[in-house]
Amino acid sequence: MTMSKGERTIAVNRKAHHDYFILETYEAGLVLKGSEIKSIRAGRVNLRDSYVRIKDGEAWVENMHISPYDKASTHEHLDPKRPRKLLLHKREIGRLAGKVAQEGVTIVPLRLYLKRNRAKLEIAVAKGKKKYDKREAIAKREAQRQIERALKTRY
Repeated sequence: MTMSKGERTIAVNRKAHHDYFILETYEAGLVLKGSEIKSIRAGRVNLRDSYVRIKDGEAWVENMHISPYDKASTHEHLDPKRPRKLLLHKREIGRLAGKVAQEGVTIVPLRLYLKRNRAKLEIAVAKGKKKYDKREAIAKREAQRQIERALKTRY
């Protein structure tokens, strides 16, 4: 997904690209409470180890950490890792549920960003990588870096 004008990336889940093959991406809105949007705008979000679960025809992001906003009253934002509902079309949720039913496929958040002052979460249908796949990706990246270094010093 390319960044269009007016988008500001808040948090990126780098671990997702390392641990999974990304098959499909979707854009989802978030249902937030109280001062959570202020914490998001301040960049106090962690997507590591978060995932999306389809439950009762609704999509929920689990384990996404949004730190409490310091200047807000404490009673509004008690649990930073509470499940948050994702806003998707019903047919998108059905499509995602069908894909998750396949073995080895999960839904992971890739990045959180602001689009026209609304918090959006880019989620992906992903298949887990094996250890040898990860090593292969690291080896390719290292080889590419060495090629670039050689070309840079040559010219």
